[in-house]
Amino acid sequence: MIITKTPFRISFVGGGSDLESFFSLRKGAVLSTTIDKYMYISTHEFFERDKIRCKYSQTETVSDVNELNHPILKTVLKDFNLNGIEVSSIADIPGGTGMGSSSSFTVGLLHNLSAYTNKTVSKEGLGAGACRIEIDLLQEPIGKQDQYAAAYGGLNVIEFNSDGTVKIDPVLINLKTRDTLNRNLKLYYIGNQRSASKILAEQNKNTAQTDKFQALEKMVDLVYKLKEVLTLGDLNAFGDILHENWLLKQSLAKGITTPRINTLYDAAMNIGARGGKLLGAGGGGFMLFYANADKHESLDDAMISLGASPFKFRMEEEGSKIIHIES
Repeated sequence: MIITKTPFRISFVGGGSDLESFFSLRKGAVLSTTIDKYMYISTHEFFERDKIRCKYSQTETVSDVNELNHPILKTVLKDFNLNGIEVSSIADIPGGTGMGSSSSFTVGLLHNLSAYTNKTVSKEGLGAGACRIEIDLLQEPIGKQDQYAAAYGGLNVIEFNSDGTVKIDPVLINLKTRDTLNRNLKLYYIGNQRSASKILAEQNKNTAQTDKFQALEKMVDLVYKLKEVLTLGDLNAFGDILHENWLLKQSLAKGITTPRINTLYDAAMNIGARGGKLLGAGGGGFMLFYANADKHESLDDAMISLGASPFKFRMEEEGSKIIHIES
């Protein structure tokens, strides 16, 4: 049995510039961190050697890989030409909540099956391989940030070049800044799990519009401003940049925000949050705020009264890894 543990991610600024419709014309960039919530993938030989069993939110047992309903499992298992295997997944957070779950699943699966077939794979190989599966083969209208975040782990600026290459630039912060971030970043689950594909498909289409493209350019500029203030430890400015990025992001496509999301955001800002955002493509999932410690109790009370649930987390420095291997 082999078990991989792959982190989820939180993207702070720059999301949307990792879509090819943007970075093919102008370098994209995001600043994100992985967190201590994970996707676990386990594999071992299946008793019936001529069949495949996959367990996720459903259980599938098939004689032919092409009979699988799960698109990522089907595509990756075909790629590895495997049979007589059982694959199981379990996650700390459900899909459709803005944490990059499908890419964490894909990265973890590629990592696991590489070990299962005695192949060595690098972090770059995992990121690029997951992009190939999700974007090239499955034609999902998504970007490249989630795959590389899950593969590398940590707090990074991730740059997307016009030739399709990706560069990882770790953001170096001191322990005091890291501790303050872990203490003052507040996460709330607001429900409304959704597929990112519809919103991202519209955003892809809208990128050709001058105002949308210019908004993305400003968001990329904010990535480098955010890196600078993090390096300096100026976390009030960090919150202000989150707010500026959220105002720009809302303009990219319909469905990114909703009246309820606006109500939650306005309530947090009125209490004294410095800034925040909805995680992921939009529509639902988790909202993130940066607020100083003296505002936390009031912020929690307000969010709970509006139907949002506080969710504790810490930043994670490692990417996908093998945590168990047994012949």
